[in-house]
Amino acid sequence: MENSLFWNRFKHNKLSIAGAIFILLSFFIALLGYLITPDSTPFSNNQMLSIAAKPPMFKAKIALIRKHQNIESSSFFHTMLLGRETQYQCIPIDSFKIQGDSLILNEYSSGKGDEPFESRFHLVDVVFPVDKSVPVVKTTKDNFRFKDAEGRIITISKAELIKTIVDKQIVTRTFLLGTDRFGRDMFSRLIIGTRVSFSVGFISVFISLIIGIWLGVVAGYYRDRTDVFISWLINVVWSIPTLLMVLSITLVLGKGFWQVFVAVGLTMWVEVARVVRGQVLSFREKEFVEAARALGFGDFRIIFRHILPNIIGPVVIISAANFASAILMEAGLSFLGVGVQPPVPSWGNMIKDHYGYIILDQAYLAILPGFAIMLMVLAFNFLGNGLRDGFDTKME
Repeated sequence: MENSLFWNRFKHNKLSIAGAIFILLSFFIALLGYLITPDSTPFSNNQMLSIAAKPPMFKAKIALIRKHQNIESSSFFHTMLLGRETQYQCIPIDSFKIQGDSLILNEYSSGKGDEPFESRFHLVDVVFPVDKSVPVVKTTKDNFRFKDAEGRIITISKAELIKTIVDKQIVTRTFLLGTDRFGRDMFSRLIIGTRVSFSVGFISVFISLIIGIWLGVVAGYYRDRTDVFISWLINVVWSIPTLLMVLSITLVLGKGFWQVFVAVGLTMWVEVARVVRGQVLSFREKEFVEAARALGFGDFRIIFRHILPNIIGPVVIISAANFASAILMEAGLSFLGVGVQPPVPSWGNMIKDHYGYIILDQAYLAILPGFAIMLMVLAFNFLGNGLRDGFDTKME
């Protein structure tokens, strides 16, 4: 019955429904990660400097040159979570030609006075990871024999090599959101940046809930000197500017992926503790709690079986607000250079890398990650408003 009442109140807030849908969609995008990114290399960090800072829907012809090392194939879940190393060196080109036993590439030039640069590769080197300690032997006019990086002896015709190169290793790629200043795919990095934002939100909120609920329950239930001490601690931490506290903790723990999550979580527990303390103070005087004490139930059972289930609503609401705050805080830290470190793609460090482009014709490089932050924070705020309405019994 209570669930149906909650849903009836929640669904009347259309913005909350839209926010919840956006969050779920973003969550599944972040979960799939490298499986759906055009650049599935770790951190989507495949750099092609010759096509840096290109606009959305930019198309480039790219030559895939095989690396001379054996790269093991990764499993489905490894690729989804961590990406996979590419077997090829990607070279943007204007044109190519095959001359004798070589592939000649005219590398990409912007057409703004850049000198054309020509690269030459042996046909075998383009397709196979060749063991350079053993020379490629031309057994007949049209056949090559060589040893690859795995130690296998391979014989292949020149015609097969040319067909493979033309069909599979000269490709045209479209960059949906363009490239950043290092020639990396912006769309891929925005998707992996979604994973960073969700990670910092979940971990920070989890840490803040563990600390905040525990301290809030102890202060509200036992009162007296315990309450005085915890309330003093809450007020002291509350009085310190959040960003200053996070910066201090980050400098102590060091810069890195996990450190920023812990730092943000350790500064957000005060809000949870204040809310939980107030709710517990109210519920500990209710008749059903007095009845539980009269029946001889212990404090542990009264707290976890009778009080905490009744204060879950306010805790969920503040968790949604804290999730949005954590995303903003991580973006701010990364922008300042003390958050998630390159090459890990964070929306904050993406803005930091490109804020100088705002005064140029490429402002979208900073606007796109900023817009992503704005949408995610708005979605969690809308969700929080809907949860507040859903748990508000006064609306009935």
